[in-house]
Amino acid sequence: MKQYQSKEVEHYLHSTEAQQKLYKRSLIVVVMSQIFGGAGLAAGITVGALLAKEMLGSASYAGLPTALFTLGSALAAFLVGRISQRFGRRYGLSFGFIAGGIGAIAVVLAATINNVLLLFLALFVYGAGTSTNLQARYAGTDLASEKQRATAISIAMVSTTLGAVAGPNLVTPMGKFALTLGIPALAGPFILAAVAYLIAGLIFLVYLRPDPFVVARAIEVEKQRQSKANDGQQVLQSKVNRVGVVVGALVLILSHAVMVGIMTMTPVQMQNHGAQLSAVGLVIGFHIAAMYLPSLVTGILVDKIGRTFMVIASGVTLATAGVVAAFAPGGSLLWLAFALILLGLGWNFGLISGTAIMIDSTDMKTRAKTQGTVDVWVALAGTAGGLLSGVIVAYSSYAVLGFVGAYLALLLVPLIIWARMKGKRGE
Repeated sequence: MKQYQSKEVEHYLHSTEAQQKLYKRSLIVVVMSQIFGGAGLAAGITVGALLAKEMLGSASYAGLPTALFTLGSALAAFLVGRISQRFGRRYGLSFGFIAGGIGAIAVVLAATINNVLLLFLALFVYGAGTSTNLQARYAGTDLASEKQRATAISIAMVSTTLGAVAGPNLVTPMGKFALTLGIPALAGPFILAAVAYLIAGLIFLVYLRPDPFVVARAIEVEKQRQSKANDGQQVLQSKVNRVGVVVGALVLILSHAVMVGIMTMTPVQMQNHGAQLSAVGLVIGFHIAAMYLPSLVTGILVDKIGRTFMVIASGVTLATAGVVAAFAPGGSLLWLAFALILLGLGWNFGLISGTAIMIDSTDMKTRAKTQGTVDVWVALAGTAGGLLSGVIVAYSSYAVLGFVGAYLALLLVPLIIWARMKGKRGE
């Protein structure tokens, strides 16, 4: 592999034109993969809680599937980050998606034989696709300049929209297809997830060559060598802005926890008030569209008007979503859809701005590893949000869950203001 890298990478070291061509080509590969990855992601979000409720016979555990596949995504984020740091994005991302596809197949099997333990294990493995779907956003930033980073993230994310929006709306057709195979209807979307994740992984494995991360790392090493040769000085050690990493991580963690918590229990809330599965799929489809579709505009805003403003916008939007969800009548498709659109939009603001802050605060020597580690905590936050949301609703109400989410979201505002003030004092 080292021989392959040395031959391929050398061509890009001294040619800005070649680097830009690879940057654009890498974005195309990411877009292709994310279309399929989005479809795989949507399956678990839409019917995971309902499948668990059906198999367990209690709504108290409806948050468990989200907790399990976000916990699995935490382990996968760690592994994908380490693999990417050592071998490049190509191997790390293809590993994560293929693992997610295998997990989806196991979910279908567990539902077919009505084995709860296998379901839990399968959901855990299926979570690898969830974290990989998020980590794929980094692949487009490796060769991007500082002013292009948020836009590059947004291109990767908006491409997820096609699959992610189509996924929930295929719930009913996939359910009917599953029944023709003798498989429970709620397991049908996981058939789609299995195929989609496996295709996404193969796209990265086959087409992400040369690996943009490997090329970007080689370019940085070459720049350091040239600086040392020209100045006669030792190469500077890797510098990491730890405050920036922590703040970026907290933005990602809080926004993700709030989003997952409220989103997880909304299908259960709707079903408890008589909503049909098609209506649940429609609302989740709107939610996922709001998570990804505004990304191009969000990326430009983060690059143009700044990370701080967009973090504040994330906190306020997520808090508003929580309040709207709390007051929305349980049977109101319109108000719950509006709440989840705001929830997705606030998450989008937080994810892109938080990711940009984190990338700004690292270099190529530690970037992929740090990204993987932070995404572990993001996944764990999702696990906590998914698990606790079911408990909160079971022992209080969906409205209380909305208020808790609003409170947590508003913590983003003082956090980013503190970081901004600390940054100015350090100048």
